[in-house]
Amino acid sequence: MNLELVHWYKCSLDKKILKEFSKRSNWQGIKHIFLYFLILLFSGYMAFITWGTWWTIFWFLIYGNIYTFSNPIWHECGHKLAFKSRNLNEIFYHITSFMYNYEPIRWRWSHHHHHTYTLHTENHYDHEIQITKPTDLFYVLMIHLPGGNIFTFLFSHIETIKHALGLNSIVMKDCIPKEEQPKVRFFARIHMILWLSIIGSSIYFQTWLPILYLLLPFLYGTTFINIIHFIQHAGLANNVRDHRLTTRTVKLNAFLSFLSWNMEYHLEHHMFSMVPSYNLKRLHEAVKDQMPKPKNGLWDAYKEIIPAILKQAKDPKYILKIKLP
Repeated sequence: MNLELVHWYKCSLDKKILKEFSKRSNWQGIKHIFLYFLILLFSGYMAFITWGTWWTIFWFLIYGNIYTFSNPIWHECGHKLAFKSRNLNEIFYHITSFMYNYEPIRWRWSHHHHHTYTLHTENHYDHEIQITKPTDLFYVLMIHLPGGNIFTFLFSHIETIKHALGLNSIVMKDCIPKEEQPKVRFFARIHMILWLSIIGSSIYFQTWLPILYLLLPFLYGTTFINIIHFIQHAGLANNVRDHRLTTRTVKLNAFLSFLSWNMEYHLEHHMFSMVPSYNLKRLHEAVKDQMPKPKNGLWDAYKEIIPAILKQAKDPKYILKIKLP
């Protein structure tokens, strides 16, 4: 365990219960990923058979938003929690890293950094959240619109290209051990080769479909995944060591909960990051009396977030007050 994590506030929880909640299951991982890809293939098939009609726009928006919910699978496999099998975690980690346009090694280390220094802006910088501040109101508006992810889309590709060319980024310097940096460059080059292969196949077969299916979902299909990501930390306190003040839990409907793989219980995940997503609801019930009251749906969360980020845009020192038990 990273010693920095020891200094974060932890709710009281019996060790035997925590051990039970921390058990991983191949079946739970296989079941979720099978259903996810089944839904993805169905929406992709509908986009294909309606190609050339106005309906294809609707189905590609559905497909793109389902496609980018590969992120929760990436997340769980990155924590090595989706499966009991180490190999299955690695296989699907790399598949979904490519799907979500994440360099697998870079984002494994920067995500570890995010857990260690959640919402930190001093000394150790949380590159996963602070790279695009919620007080940048234009950016906040853009990520909530279809196609508005253009800035993140360009940044992610440019960073991968830099790494592939052997150039360092600030994330590489701050988050990634030197012995791991050659791996970053190796996988960045693999991603670039795959990009070029997909573009080449579109040119060869004279169709936009490979690019639309495999490269552009990260541009046109991120509205809902961005909303889920945004509500997890937006408007909350920087530079504190209590996840109850930096992270929120928002209860979602059954479909969004499935796509998010229970990551709406995000506060519980940050506090007990070795508990698999499929056990987070049980964990929530065990510690809810020691936690802030969760938000009941997206609207309940945004009622708190919107006034907070408007105030923070004018006064960056403004802190959203969270009622603790």
